[in-house]
Amino acid sequence: MTPAAPPTPPKPTPPPRRVVVSPCISVCRIDAATGWCEGCQRTIEEIAAWGSMGDDRRADVWAALPARRAALYPPKP
Repeated sequence: MTPAAPPTPPKPTPPPRRVVVSPCISVCRIDAATGWCEGCQRTIEEIAAWGSMGDDRRADVWAALPARRAALYPPKP
């Protein structure tokens, strides 16, 4: 009788990956004065690089959007 092979240890589970979603709202027009998309307020460079950006950089972009939105669409008095 051949001895049984030792059991294969389970593969470690990778930590959960945080995913920062795109701010795109499908209103894709670049404002000529600011260079920001009128829908999501990202630059064309940020839009083009989004797929290869890490979550930290994506979070930085998200952090800049409220100020950009306020500059494009100031509150009405």
